Amino acid sequence: MKKAETKETETKRRMQRLKSLAATLGERRIGRVKLGRLKPFVGLVAVFALACVFSPSRRGEMIFLGAGNLTDILRQVSEKGILAVGMTFVILAGGIDLSVGSALAFAATLSSVMLMRGGYGTPETLLAVLAAGLLIGAVNAIVITKGRIQSFIVTLAMMSGARGLARLVSGGSGVEIGYGEGGAPPSFAALGGKLGALVPVPAIIFLAAVAAAWIVLNKTRFGRYVHAVGSNETATRLSGVNVNAVKFGVFSICGLLAALAGIIHSAQLEQGNPNDGVAYELDAIAAVVIGGTSLSGGAGTVVGTLAGTLIIGIINNILGLNNVDANVQLLLKGVIIVGAVLLQRK
Repeated sequence: MKKAETKETETKRRMQRLKSLAATLGERRIGRVKLGRLKPFVGLVAVFALACVFSPSRRGEMIFLGAGNLTDILRQVSEKGILAVGMTFVILAGGIDLSVGSALAFAATLSSVMLMRGGYGTPETLLAVLAAGLLIGAVNAIVITKGRIQSFIVTLAMMSGARGLARLVSGGSGVEIGYGEGGAPPSFAALGGKLGALVPVPAIIFLAAVAAAWIVLNKTRFGRYVHAVGSNETATRLSGVNVNAVKFGVFSICGLLAALAGIIHSAQLEQGNPNDGVAYELDAIAAVVIGGTSLSGGAGTVVGTLAGTLIIGIINNILGLNNVDANVQLLLKGVIIVGAVLLQRK
């Protein structure tokens, strides 16, 4: 009896030790996850500090920290930031979308044509252009899922197709947007303007897109499915999830946000040009990766994408302030992006 009691007591002790060890490991894992989410912001702080160090001065004050310059950074990153938010959905699900730059150009061109040549108002233009972007994303998804073709190939084809559509719609040239009698309504110009003296409307739209994406990815069943598909598509399908529907959703969202970015692009530049948006997809992908999202899918956050977008914006800004040659800027930006990713992996 005593031996049996001793064995039972020893078993209980072992179970308690195992529970304690599991709790400790769980706390450590949670701590690592929380620290992992902070990595993009550590990079953002580092880049911001370097920008302050290398900022040229005017009248004893750093140009980089000027309110006007910081406002310009927010305005300039908004379009690519919105593209990056859409790209986050696609990459989290284990895909890639190379057509977003061309989709932006098509949306900007279609907006200009509808406003200036069609005589449509702002609401009709917005609805039509957003629907067109949604359709581009849906076509990508259908070909990928039904044709069982890699997203890289399909969206590469759409990159060419969407830009060709933009040229057909515009007649091959840019369409300038004018205001006043016979021109576009002032409400469209407001999309590229400011609230008050300093807050750019495009930046507000960008932050709203980030907030909406965060809610979808973290608080909805669809968001959990997106992560699951990116982590292990086969296991997710076997568990009963409609993987094709998830892919349809992420590519449609990406196309919709690309169209939104195109609308803002045309409102800010007061024109739509089928040649705009070249290589924007690369900046969008870079922002997502710098933000900590894995290119293999399943891991990452849209908040990290926000940080990655700001990092790229600050890099572009400080290189411009120092009058660095455009070709050298591309080279340095590439080196910095690779370095940032390597540091995060460390």
